[in-house]
Amino acid sequence: MSGNYVVGMVDRQGVETALEMAAAEGWNPGLSDAEAFYAADPQGFLAVQSDGGIAGTIAAVVYGGSHAFLGLFIVKKEFRGRGIGRALWEAALRRTGALCTGLDAVTAMEGVYARHAFRAAYRSIRYLARSEAGAQRPGIVPLGRVPFAKIDAFDRTQFPGPRTMFLDAWVRTSGAHAFAALRDGKVEGYGLVRPCRSGWKIGPLFALSRSTAEDLLAALLASVPPGEDVSLDVPLANAAAAAIAVEHRMQPVFETVRMYRGGAPATEVSGVYGVTSFELG
Repeated sequence: MSGNYVVGMVDRQGVETALEMAAAEGWNPGLSDAEAFYAADPQGFLAVQSDGGIAGTIAAVVYGGSHAFLGLFIVKKEFRGRGIGRALWEAALRRTGALCTGLDAVTAMEGVYARHAFRAAYRSIRYLARSEAGAQRPGIVPLGRVPFAKIDAFDRTQFPGPRTMFLDAWVRTSGAHAFAALRDGKVEGYGLVRPCRSGWKIGPLFALSRSTAEDLLAALLASVPPGEDVSLDVPLANAAAAAIAVEHRMQPVFETVRMYRGGAPATEVSGVYGVTSFELG
């Protein structure tokens, strides 16, 4: 029974432990994700402890009191079948309450989440590319040259909730490379690629047009040492993003279903060419 377990919040080190558990499951998180994840919502990471260690985790991160996202739902193999997952799940849903709440589910779990009033919105595919050298394209500049307030304001047009603290830490991720697309001083897109346990991941990749997204993608791929594996999580609801992946001969390696409880957010996905992370949206 779920009542047999105490679910509590964890600190930043607990988030690090959750990411190590994710790595053990083959999820390949970024090498320095913990700082930005924790900054997103310091009260949003829950765990069940056992014998002084963490037996299971879940993230129930709230963005600005209007939108929430569930992720990092993991129970260690030796503790499965004891009700720990149920305890974590119920605690996460209590925390998010009536908020519009999203998650990225593996396809095999779609039916399970549907029984908890989550409804499928669209599918995403993780595509694998190879980094390659290339010339910098006009209008693409290192993100550090753009005032953070401009990046934050643009991000709010593409993501369902404000995430200033997360974003401030995310764009400073150790070892990451980030670029913005500017036109007449206005931000028309930005993207970031970060080192992971294996290879690199792009996320987010936001742009107002396909051509801008392709320019940013080229800059990101060129910023990584040649020949490295680079993944990009593409929402299939954005047909232009899917077309870029196919035309660049990226290899599909993994699929998820974006699901929402409490109604889908009003934010369009037409500018999302790469999801920030499956763990936090």
